[in-house]
Amino acid sequence: MTRRTFLLVAVVSSGTVIAGAAGGGSQKDSRVLMHPNWAGQTATYSPTRNIDLGNPFFQDLGTNTRTCASCHQPEAAWSITPANLEHRFQVSKGNDSVFRNNDGSNCEGAIASTLAEKRAAYSLLLTRGLVRVGLDVPANAEFAIESVRDPFGCVGASTDVSVYRRPLPSVNLPFVSAIMWDGRESSAASLIRHDLLQQANDATRGHAAGLRDLTEQEAQQIVDFETAIFTTQLNDRDAGDLGLRGGNGGPLPLSTQTFYMGINDPVGMNPTGAPFDPRAFTLFNAWLSLDVTAKDAPTRARLSIARGQEIFNTRPMVLSGVSGLNGQTFPNGVTVPETIVGTCTVCHDTPNAGNHSVKAPLNIGLTDPSVAPFLPVYTLRNLATNELVETTDPGRALISGKWADVGRFKGPVLRALAARAPYFHNGAAASLDEVVDFYERRFQMGLTPRERADLIAFLRAL
Repeated sequence: MTRRTFLLVAVVSSGTVIAGAAGGGSQKDSRVLMHPNWAGQTATYSPTRNIDLGNPFFQDLGTNTRTCASCHQPEAAWSITPANLEHRFQVSKGNDSVFRNNDGSNCEGAIASTLAEKRAAYSLLLTRGLVRVGLDVPANAEFAIESVRDPFGCVGASTDVSVYRRPLPSVNLPFVSAIMWDGRESSAASLIRHDLLQQANDATRGHAAGLRDLTEQEAQQIVDFETAIFTTQLNDRDAGDLGLRGGNGGPLPLSTQTFYMGINDPVGMNPTGAPFDPRAFTLFNAWLSLDVTAKDAPTRARLSIARGQEIFNTRPMVLSGVSGLNGQTFPNGVTVPETIVGTCTVCHDTPNAGNHSVKAPLNIGLTDPSVAPFLPVYTLRNLATNELVETTDPGRALISGKWADVGRFKGPVLRALAARAPYFHNGAAASLDEVVDFYERRFQMGLTPRERADLIAFLRAL
């Protein structure tokens, strides 16, 4: 067990104070972890068991001293951030277990001795929180790699692709509909829990360079831990406690939120037959009725958050050119027109979680070289039509081999956003401001300065 784990155990074993998260009032609760961030404070809560930091999730089960927690840090909402990584780099002089050249370096097998060499070799990890994923173009793919522009000069075979992606949070997993950004750990024939068990083993074999499969007990314990914890923002720096005055922020309400595959699906794949409700977020409904003439800062901040929720739920925008949505025919026979008017919740439809409730990878333009100019660029050629496309990440196409899947990714659960910048699969947005910038450019939302501020206030309160 690393020194860092001992420190975390000490924090938990002494109890952690959480206000109103587990049944009213401040209390000591070993089912809770709390961490400050720039926007206030996050909390991780387990409704069923103590948060066990001796779980195999935190154990070295491979050959390179990594654990699951190496890339899934509780203070980073169970992902990693540049600030988190920079601190670990400085303290360890670049020797922390996260800095391993099997997937943490820009190029596979990079050899770096000095601090300067290590900083250069791990620059994407340090500045964007990106882990390298090496994949081969499927043998039956409808496309081939025509050329590569690689700023790092990595050497690979003609069918090798190195893509760079953010570690998804290993928390709030009861809401996920697909495992991994490209869904490669998901199967139509299996349940999410089975997929998570497989993912835990594959991660140990890959990221931790394990020489053996996890035992059944180890895999079960890891997944039991991951699926029993919920993380959200708990306190906002301006609004204060997100559970006051009728607010439903914080991890306890999330832990009781109903979810099933297809819930609130916008194209009619809800198995109950219930229609899509664009008001997917209802966390701060009560704050809409607060006194708009109030002068105190917390009330004004709560009103801003509530207005931002309304914008997220109801602001109309033109959705066109979204591969996987526009022009797509879904399994229930519904075909979405090439252009529709929708809201943020068309893609972020899961109530109070914000991911898509069915497997629906989409391409909204995040792999365009202009969006992530710091990444290698692959020119792909369609073998049937000779059409060429430039992309920084073929996405789902590297799993399915389908041309239509180029650049498609799943959307993540949106809770605890403030704790885990940068955003998008490739870390292209360093802040929530840059996230909104992207959507303004892509979908021309036309936000006023106040609307923009309100939307950001809502996102940081999640």
